[in-house]
Amino acid sequence: MVRMKRLALTVIGLGLLVVTACGKDQADHEEHLSHAPNGDLREVTASAEKLPSFLETQQEAVQVAYQVAGQLGDTLQWIPCYCGCGDSAGHKSNLNCFINEVREDGSVEWDDHGTRCGVCVQIAMVSAQLKQQGKTNLQIREYIDNKYGSGYANPTDTPMPSN
Repeated sequence: MVRMKRLALTVIGLGLLVVTACGKDQADHEEHLSHAPNGDLREVTASAEKLPSFLETQQEAVQVAYQVAGQLGDTLQWIPCYCGCGDSAGHKSNLNCFINEVREDGSVEWDDHGTRCGVCVQIAMVSAQLKQQGKTNLQIREYIDNKYGSGYANPTDTPMPSN
């Protein structure tokens, strides 16, 4: 009987320890999470090399699109998105579907919009393929505008690149 009580107390103690540890991890993690006015989840990581935790359950194609955004922000900032996010989320380019902001210290505020939108992912991936082929930002922009300009939502209000 005494042995059963000790076992029960040990199990309860371990359970509390696990709950406390999980709660602490969750609290630490939540410090880096926020929501945009439109409801999109945002998460800050130390750099573009550290992808947000909300990608852990996403398909590989979505994860790769976020990696592309982290590496090709200087291109995607010139590429409009044609999913309607300019109107619904205030995005200014395809980059904003994945990254809300790169801060002065190099940290990145990611946006989870791209996890729910195939158009965003397609545009990022096509842009990356064209960049890999040596296309300029202007050539990529023209290709995306031609490909998505008809049959999709209005594009984001994205300025034209100079090159």
